[in-house]
Amino acid sequence: MKNVVVYTSSTCPYCTLAKDYLSDKGVEYTEKNVSTDRTAREELMAKGHTGVPVIVIDNEEIVGFDKAKIDSLLD
Repeated sequence: MKNVVVYTSSTCPYCTLAKDYLSDKGVEYTEKNVSTDRTAREELMAKGHTGVPVIVIDNEEIVGFDKAKIDSLLD
């Protein structure tokens, strides 16, 4: 099973789409909400990102909601 982490914010519609997409595919993931979790925000900034969603699949980062990239890393 792949390790999947999704960095989100409370007001991000693309974050909701990404989470729904992963759930529909039966993928378990850890959500890290940068709006409510300071540690998550610091982790994301340390990776060089300031926007969400950022999806990390086994250490591969996807910036934004990119279905094709998600599917390629999950296969």
